[in-house]
Amino acid sequence: MTPDPLTARIETALAADVRPEVRAFAEKLARQADARAVLFYGSNLRSGSLDGVLDFYVLTWGAREKGLWPRVGYHELEMDGQVLRAKVAEMRLATFAHAASGQHLDTTIWARFVQPCALAWTVDEPARDAVVSAVRAAAITASRFAAALGPDAGTESDYWGALFRATYKAELRVEKPGREQQILTFGAGHFDGLMRDAWSAGGIPFSVDGETLRPKLTERGRQRILTRWSRRRRLGKPLNVLRLLRAATTFAGGARYLAWKVERHTGVAVPLTPFREKHPLISSPVLVASYLRAKSRAKKG
Repeated sequence: MTPDPLTARIETALAADVRPEVRAFAEKLARQADARAVLFYGSNLRSGSLDGVLDFYVLTWGAREKGLWPRVGYHELEMDGQVLRAKVAEMRLATFAHAASGQHLDTTIWARFVQPCALAWTVDEPARDAVVSAVRAAAITASRFAAALGPDAGTESDYWGALFRATYKAELRVEKPGREQQILTFGAGHFDGLMRDAWSAGGIPFSVDGETLRPKLTERGRQRILTRWSRRRRLGKPLNVLRLLRAATTFAGGARYLAWKVERHTGVAVPLTPFREKHPLISSPVLVASYLRAKSRAKKG
């Protein structure tokens, strides 16, 4: 059976080429977590660079999780004399799919994965199909909110811009004005036609006049979407704060990440003992003090 345009688009996007090193890193993470699939996303996907920190989502087996998710950690992998670094979020695929569909009050999953991402590893075809379905749902969810949050009529870019500005305000993120335009510029090919395909798949009627789109929402339908958005906007920042507090005590490899960041930005190596690595929150003042002493010695030398 021939897939609908949105599904075909998502399948093509997820099949994007990534570097062999990225696939090897994804496979290592998958084996460690007994995962079903691993998604690769972020600036390194756009640039193809291995510098900095790679971004992965590891999607595992099991029923939908309760409570806060995902679990976040920092991982390293040495390949051919180069150390690759990654920030890794882990959650169950069932939870990911539920959040992508917009049923959860959290906005981060569908807002992030309507943007470019690649399926870097999958255990089998059913897992691949499940990820395609979830990312497809993320696109429909995002487009539905965009139809109500955007102008009465405008270009696809107008609707995506309005959506991302709204999600930035709802989340605990500090973004410079115009950040949404950078996303749209970097992902121009990805977003071109995506709103139309997502509206069609999501049952949102619209008209087209050249480059101008006009969603045909009833007033009741628009208000229903805006009411759902209002709840997500109010709870967005509190949810983000809770996740940050949780991550402060559970971020695996956090001390190594902090030490690497300090050395990367200052050139000063910070000593990292086993205790500091195991207890990053308790040790953070010590790490900072060590950094200041090392920096002072470097200046005197």
